[in-house]
Amino acid sequence: MDISVIIPTYNRFELLKRAIKSVYAQTFKPKEIIVVDDGSIDSTLKIQNLFPDIKYFYQKNSGVSSARNLGIKKAAYKWLAFLDSDDVWHKEKLAFHAIFHKKNPHILMSYTNERWIRDGVEVAMPQKYQKFHGDIFDASLSHCIIAPSATLMHKNLLQDVGFFDENLEVCEDYDMWLRVALKNNIGLIDKKLITKYGGADDQLSTKFWGMDRFRVKALEKLLDLELPKDKKDLVIKTLVHKYTLLLKGAIKYDRILDINAYKTKIERYTFE
Repeated sequence: MDISVIIPTYNRFELLKRAIKSVYAQTFKPKEIIVVDDGSIDSTLKIQNLFPDIKYFYQKNSGVSSARNLGIKKAAYKWLAFLDSDDVWHKEKLAFHAIFHKKNPHILMSYTNERWIRDGVEVAMPQKYQKFHGDIFDASLSHCIIAPSATLMHKNLLQDVGFFDENLEVCEDYDMWLRVALKNNIGLIDKKLITKYGGADDQLSTKFWGMDRFRVKALEKLLDLELPKDKKDLVIKTLVHKYTLLLKGAIKYDRILDINAYKTKIERYTFE
C-alpha cells in the first residue's frame, strides 16, 4: 500500500512540527508527506528546512478545503491519508490501516477512533460522535462522526463523489463523508490512533456560530442527487430537525430574514 499524507495548515508552525514528527514516527512509512500552506504569515515557510523530505506547497489563503484539494492533486499515490496540523497520529496508525485494507480490499475508505485532549486534559468523547462501521450514512447525518485526521481513502472514491467543497467554510468534512457514505461502506478501526487537541482560538469549529447552518447546506446538496427513497426521507427528516433548531435561534436573536427563510423551508419539506 502506497500512501500520500496530506497536511493542510495555516499559521501553525509549532503545531505543524509536532504533526509531521508523528508521521515520521509511523511504523508503516508513507511514500510522501505533502504540506499545503494556506497563506500562512508566521514561520511555516521554514518547515521544509526542518523536514527537507516533505513536499511543501504554498497558496493564497483559500480555506482548508482548497488546501486539501491541492494536496490531493499533487499526491503521487493512490491512497490518501489526511492529517490536520493541530492533530497527531499514534505511531501504528498507518500500519493498522494497511492491515485493515489488506483484509478488506473491497473497502476504499477507513477511519479510526480518536483521543481528545482539551487544555492538557483528556476528555471523554460525547456519545453523539460514536463510531460505526459499514453503511454509516444514517449515523452520519446528525453530526460529523469522522475526523479528517482519522481517515485513509482511495483516490477512486474522489472520482465518483468529487473533491472537498471549497464553498463550505466549515463542515466540509461532514459534507465529504456523507457523499462517500451514500454509496460506499466505510471501515472502522476501533482504536484511538489519533489525538485531537481542542481549545485553540483558531479552530474552525469554534470560529463560526451555528454550525448547523453549514450542515444544512451539505444536506441540501444531497437532495440534488438521485437518492433512494429511504435515504431521501432520512435526509429530509434531519433537515427539518436542523431547520427547527436554527429557527429557534433566529427567533431568540430576532433575525427576521432567517426566521422567514427557515419557516418556509420547514413548511416545504414537511408538506412535500
